[in-house]
Amino acid sequence: MTDQTLSHGALARLLKPRSVAVIGASDKPGALGASVLGNLDRNGFAGEVYPVNPKRETIGARRCYPSVEALPEGIDVAVLAIPQPAVLDAVRALAARKAGAAIIFSAGFAEGGEEGKAQQAEIGRIAAEHGMAIEGPNCLGLVNYVDAIPLTFVETRAVPPAGRRALGIVSQSGAMAAVLGATFGARDLPMSYSISTGNEAASGVEDYVEWLIDDAATQVIAMIVEQFRGPARFLAAAARARAAGKPIVLLHPGKSSAARESAATHTGAMAGDYSLMRRKVEREGVIFAETLEELGDITEILMRCPAMERADIAVLGESGAFKALTLDLAEEFAVPLAALDDANAPALRAALPPFVPVSNPLDITAQGLSQPEIYTNTLAALLDDDRVGAVLAGIIQTDPVTIGIKAPAIRAALEGRRATKPLIYAGLDEGAPIPPEVILDLRARGIPCFPNAERVIRALSRLAARARRDLSRAEPAPTPVAGLADHRGVVAEYQAKRLLGPLGLAFPEGGFADSAESAVVQAERVGYPVAMKAQASALGHKSDAGGVLLNLADADAVRAAWERIHANVAAYDAALVLDGVLIEKMGARGLEMIVGGRNDPEWGPVVLAGFGGVTAEILKDVCLFSPDMTTAQIEAGLMQLKSAALLAGYRGSPALDVPALARLVAQVGAVLSAEPDLVELDLNPVIVYPQGEGVVALDALMLVEPALA
Repeated sequence: MTDQTLSHGALARLLKPRSVAVIGASDKPGALGASVLGNLDRNGFAGEVYPVNPKRETIGARRCYPSVEALPEGIDVAVLAIPQPAVLDAVRALAARKAGAAIIFSAGFAEGGEEGKAQQAEIGRIAAEHGMAIEGPNCLGLVNYVDAIPLTFVETRAVPPAGRRALGIVSQSGAMAAVLGATFGARDLPMSYSISTGNEAASGVEDYVEWLIDDAATQVIAMIVEQFRGPARFLAAAARARAAGKPIVLLHPGKSSAARESAATHTGAMAGDYSLMRRKVEREGVIFAETLEELGDITEILMRCPAMERADIAVLGESGAFKALTLDLAEEFAVPLAALDDANAPALRAALPPFVPVSNPLDITAQGLSQPEIYTNTLAALLDDDRVGAVLAGIIQTDPVTIGIKAPAIRAALEGRRATKPLIYAGLDEGAPIPPEVILDLRARGIPCFPNAERVIRALSRLAARARRDLSRAEPAPTPVAGLADHRGVVAEYQAKRLLGPLGLAFPEGGFADSAESAVVQAERVGYPVAMKAQASALGHKSDAGGVLLNLADADAVRAAWERIHANVAAYDAALVLDGVLIEKMGARGLEMIVGGRNDPEWGPVVLAGFGGVTAEILKDVCLFSPDMTTAQIEAGLMQLKSAALLAGYRGSPALDVPALARLVAQVGAVLSAEPDLVELDLNPVIVYPQGEGVVALDALMLVEPALA
């Protein structure tokens, strides 16, 4: 895809055309060109339609044009329903006829080998030169629901939202765009646009998200993206969507891909492409879905309900077993439950029979069947409670008579009040014969209906995570590294510490030695006992080579260690020549952590911190941080690590200096922000001491390469 941003006018000719040419038009059932024409006719397209087929003079009542060259100039959009070998010539001809846009169904371009890749690049060049908006190739086209214009070969009834809140679909996969369209249509969720971007030769997801943000009909954007080709543009668009109050829900396949094999550091291996992308995108408020079902569920809640401003939820149920199941699910999916009891929830207490205690989840028992107002009054109390961000009603449906008692009472909880938080209905007995009109009525009143509570809790876990995410920004001063330009490739530990030490990063007292006697001099300067570490840019992980010797107590021990360390490294790799050794003062024991970062050529800098040492890549108990995060946000993230109890003081151990660790993370972010040539930085292990005693980085490794132009 080209880096050129499409103009609003070019996109308008694609998405809201007044004239459409169908290249490869046909009346043969099943032919792509026939399907496009059928869609336009079925949905009452009022603009001009120009079929193109050299073998036909007419198709239906329309004149058929023999070639693109025979078309009138200035047609808004041409749909190319023709074989791949004919596409490039057709695009050239359309550009010559001043067509505004094109949709290319055919596959076999960049995914089909070098020749196809070259053809796709030429399509992008033509589009940029002529200001054309080209969708695809290898796509299913688009549907403009607002104006009932389906430019796709998938049979579509494009129902306009008619003033209702609508959602937009953007998917690189055409098949998944069609799946989402069917999913949302079945849920009676109005849609504004559905756009499949395919190979993105000349337009990408970023262009269409920017359009949807500005589109008055679109309130929520649902996306399936396998690769962002313009990360900086998407991040800017996501920030603009958040400011406009238009949530983006993203399903991004690929989280299971292995870490980059070429990573020079622990950090580079663990801060993989998916993790880095997710940290950056979530930082702009995008909500991640893990499955297609979640994507549909989260989107439906966002479409039907007010925004979830608080993370804590409340659950109303009618069963002690359901209460226990909900507690399990809430813990599994990290859904916070509002703390409610008899003492702190007087309105809820007043709404319940005396024998039902206030709790969350709440079990109202079967009493609601004889006193339906219990549903109304308890739900109203929960909706009015400022501590509650969303309410889930888990209902046993059984039969139409039972639901006829319960549903009106649930619905009545919203009557006479302005809804300020989600109220979600979930049936516990999936498949119970609930009348369709009940579901339609609840939906019409802003109450989504789900067939089971587990799905709701999963969806709410994503919305709760967004609600509690602090998206405020720090303004760190970038910290350049003096002398970094003199280094390329892997920078050995002793050199990295010389570069970083003046910036305030804490390292043990020590010095470099290139002989046994100079090692003794350094040891006596810092004081025994000392550590000796082999030094060479090609020796990234010294422990593997026997290149670290500890607790050297005197000069003789240092001289012996010099010989031993060289022998160990020679046995590990006979071709590896050491620059020398680093002598450092042995310090007190503490908790081993890792702090590092990457400068990704597309996503920019990211910092990683977590539990470290030689097992860092095995444990992978780490978190990623953006350089614009405050130290308070970094501290909060550190305390979300799986082993965070070790930082807080475990089994009588003192609480550790998490603020100092957070400051180190911020320092690394400031360095990466100032130095785009610094590809990877690894401080491992970082020893964290008790509160007030700080941190010290025992090892440092850097990878420096010229920044990409």
